[in-house]
Amino acid sequence: MLTAIVDYESGNLHSARKAFERVARDTGAGEVCVSADPELVRRADRIVLPGDGAFPACRRALFDHSGLFEAIEETVLEKGRPFMGICIGMQMLATRGLEYMPTDGFDWIGGDVVPITPADPALKVPHMGWNDLVCDAPHPVLQGIETGDHAYFVHSYHFKLSYPAQRLAHCGYGGPITAIVGRDNIVGTQFHPEKSQATGLRLIANFLGWRP
Repeated sequence: MLTAIVDYESGNLHSARKAFERVARDTGAGEVCVSADPELVRRADRIVLPGDGAFPACRRALFDHSGLFEAIEETVLEKGRPFMGICIGMQMLATRGLEYMPTDGFDWIGGDVVPITPADPALKVPHMGWNDLVCDAPHPVLQGIETGDHAYFVHSYHFKLSYPAQRLAHCGYGGPITAIVGRDNIVGTQFHPEKSQATGLRLIANFLGWRP
């Protein structure tokens, strides 16, 4: 089995690769590679799209790599291979992002990525650090993960979903913040599983063993 972590020069590739390689080694889940090669992405059994920075910059960087998004889309939507987006990689699943300027997302999961506006003015933005997850819906990638488990967040915008049933988990930060989204063979995490210690490693292991 081959897991491709997409390299479009806008993700935390070193930490993500180490975490996925560690879990794949411990669980016998096959090979993990980091690549921007569309043909390798097409051959992959599952795809991981990380992302750090701003929504428009990440989207531009991805589409600047000729044929890369088309390979991801074909592999995920047509072949049905499991996909995980991380941080901005998750936000780009949305219909659009509103960071700096309206920017089209993939529109794989309906909704907008909007600024975090905590009801409590004492809460600072960006939302940075550890927060408790609240599980909203059962899902194979959440096996062994419970409400109250910790995850590590760094972001100033959050995913406001058109269909709340596609929210698998959230956290509280002056109001609910989407933490995990999912539909069909697609999941995304706002937090960084590669930085979330036991919770993140469990989620990665679940994803590598997921057969949607």
